[in-house]
Amino acid sequence: MASLSCRFILIVTFSCWINLSLSELSPDFYGNICPQLLPAIRLVVFSAIAKEPRIGASLVRLHFHDCFVNGCDASVLLDDTPSFTGEKTAGPNNNSLRGFDVIDEIKAAVNLACLGNVVSCADILAVAARDSIVALGGAPYNVLLGRRDATTASFDAANNDLPAPIFDLPYLISKFESHNLSLQDLVALSGAHSLGFARCTTFRSRIYNESSTIDHSFAQYLRAQCPAFGGEGDDILAPLDDSPARFDTEYFDGLRLNRGILHSDQQLFRGDGGEADSLVRHYSEQREVFWADFGASMVKMGNLSPLLGSEGEIRENCRHVNVGS
Repeated sequence: MASLSCRFILIVTFSCWINLSLSELSPDFYGNICPQLLPAIRLVVFSAIAKEPRIGASLVRLHFHDCFVNGCDASVLLDDTPSFTGEKTAGPNNNSLRGFDVIDEIKAAVNLACLGNVVSCADILAVAARDSIVALGGAPYNVLLGRRDATTASFDAANNDLPAPIFDLPYLISKFESHNLSLQDLVALSGAHSLGFARCTTFRSRIYNESSTIDHSFAQYLRAQCPAFGGEGDDILAPLDDSPARFDTEYFDGLRLNRGILHSDQQLFRGDGGEADSLVRHYSEQREVFWADFGASMVKMGNLSPLLGSEGEIRENCRHVNVGS
């Protein structure tokens, strides 16, 4: 009887351990299943960035746009079908998000390295974002893994949940708080704009608005590139800071000079001595502190409503749900 009781306790304990492992993200989630996972992702990401440094910013942005819409579940990667409209054609994403082909390449490399389809596209997005930061000069951070992939997406949520470049600071704070992210997370994560470019259509109103706080000479410089009226000029690109292919603190330096290209960026430094101003100054002057806080905020964002355990699926192809789903 004692032996049976002991065995029962062992079974219950093992069962609890299994349930715990399926209900939490962990940096070692694939340690036994696929020890070659991280090197496989890193190789593809570093190779893609060596060919086109701009793709690093695109991969970071993919992860952000995924997590802010119903959690980090790779819903942003799903292609439209005749019977389904996903998130790719929503306003904040259409003709803007890129890097889907790199994710396809990573998925193929991972399935080969892991001898099968065991790693989610959602986890691939999280690791690819981290590796992009490292490839472009930033500090590494541990990515928590164990997410699964959604079998659906939400066009409406993508239109409503993603912060827009015209948002004022109170609205930005409210949007982030609705995702359990603080003002510090907002400022730190906005530091991802140390990388990449903005389209003319996203900053036109700022540089042609006479009441704008933008530095006058900087506005003149941007006007020479971005025409006052739409059309073909909408997709003209301008760097978000002075070093768009290096993950540094130039973005925050620019905000202190009123050289933020996007209205939402400059809202983080309004010169009113508020907490956001203080964070921008601090990150501008303390690169290692920014890197540490950015990594912590990326991990926090990556934990937004993940699908775990038996929820969702592990997609064979990141663009489509599995047959029979």
